[in-house]
Amino acid sequence: MAVPQLDARQIRRGFSRAAAGCARHEALQREVEARLLDLLEYVKTPPQRILDLGAGRGTAARALRKRWPRAQVVAVDLALPMAREARRTAGRWRPDFATLCADAAALPFAAGSFDLVFSNLCLPWITDLESLFAQWRGVLNPGGLVACSSLGPETLGELREAFAADPLPHVNALSHIQQVGDALMAAGFRNPVLDTDRFTLTHASLDALIADLRGAGGVNAMRERRRSLSGRGRFEAARAAYEAFRTPEGLLPSTWEVLYAHAFAPEHGQPVRQAGHDLVSVPLSKIPIRRKN
Repeated sequence: MAVPQLDARQIRRGFSRAAAGCARHEALQREVEARLLDLLEYVKTPPQRILDLGAGRGTAARALRKRWPRAQVVAVDLALPMAREARRTAGRWRPDFATLCADAAALPFAAGSFDLVFSNLCLPWITDLESLFAQWRGVLNPGGLVACSSLGPETLGELREAFAADPLPHVNALSHIQQVGDALMAAGFRNPVLDTDRFTLTHASLDALIADLRGAGGVNAMRERRRSLSGRGRFEAARAAYEAFRTPEGLLPSTWEVLYAHAFAPEHGQPVRQAGHDLVSVPLSKIPIRRKN
C-alpha cells in the first residue's frame, strides 16, 4: 500500500505563520514535552552534546540545558521564524543553546556528533520514519539515546469523522505505535520502549478548534488535500456532524493519542540492520594491523 505523502512546504508555511503567537495555543505540546522530559530521569551519565529536533520556541532546549548545565544543546526547527523565536528564548548575551534552521530528516551534522537526540512531536510531520531514524542514529554516538514523541492515528478522530463525507483528507495520516517501534528497530536502534497517552481537549466550537490547530502551526499537509477552499456547504456539513460529539457541558472534544519512545544507538561491535544486511562497527584501534618489517 502506498505511503501517504506530506507537503514539506505546507508544513514549513504553517509553522512559520504560527511562530509569533503559538505560545497561546501550545497547552498540549507543553504537557507532552514535560512528560517526555520526565523519561530522561533515569539517564545516569550526563550527555555532553544534545540535539533538540523540531524545537519550536526552544522551551525543551532550555529545560535540557537547565538539567545538564555543562551540555552543549542545539535546537533545530524546519521553519526559520520558529528558529528565530527559539533564539530569543535562548537569551541574547550568553545563550543557553545554539539554534539552527534545518530539516530533521536531512541533518547537517557529522556522525557521532551527539549523545542525546530529543524530539517532541516532530514525527507526525515526517512520513518515512525508518529513514528519519537512520539519520538520527547516524548523528548519535554509540550507546547514545533518542527520546521522542508522536501522535497516533486516533488523534482528531472526531474531526476526521466530521469531514468523512469529503473524499479528500482533512487530517494528516499518522503512524501506529507498532510502526514507530518497527522503524526504530529497522534503523538499528536497540531496546526501544514505547508508551501511549490519550488526552481530550475541549473547544467552544469547530472554528475554535481549527483556530487552535492553526495557532500551534498545525496544517493539513497531505498532498492529496483539497487545494481550494472547502466551500461553505462542506464546512457547514462538517460543523453539523461535529455537533454529535458535543458534551453535556456544551463543549466539543478533540482526542489526542500521544506516543512516547526512547531507544539506544548500538554500541561498537553490535550489529546494525541496514539495507537488508547486518553491519558491525568497531573502533579502528580494535582492528589488528600487520606491519611489514
